[in-house]
Amino acid sequence: MKIDGCKLTLLSIFPSEKGSVMHAIRCSDEGFSAFGEAYFSSVKKGVTKGWKRHQRMTLNLVVPVGRIRFRLHDDRNDSPTHGTSEEVELSPENYQRLTVPPGVWVAFEGMADGVNLLLNIADLPHDPTEVESADEPI
Repeated sequence: MKIDGCKLTLLSIFPSEKGSVMHAIRCSDEGFSAFGEAYFSSVKKGVTKGWKRHQRMTLNLVVPVGRIRFRLHDDRNDSPTHGTSEEVELSPENYQRLTVPPGVWVAFEGMADGVNLLLNIADLPHDPTEVESADEPI
């Protein structure tokens, strides 16, 4: 990843004839600092959700179903990658965890027909006072 603090971690899928096991995160993994909450978010094909920037929360994003394009933008004044933008697509075929540190803008778009589902394992419970929303990153 080009943006300082953002990280892609390759994840394992263990297929079997009865169904697959898909890893997401372990407490010993880089990117895990604490457990605050986990939630799923779906997004329809061609629809973009975001932009959002968390002040304190670290996001750990996994796409177990569908395909989602994430757009990231770093406008942290103290960051060595200030002004950098980046895109990454995640899916079961590109099964990785995207870690997004506080202060980085993020938006995501559904790319596949049908269900596009992400799992966020965040280090803090949702707090509407620590997140900003915008039509475009500032």
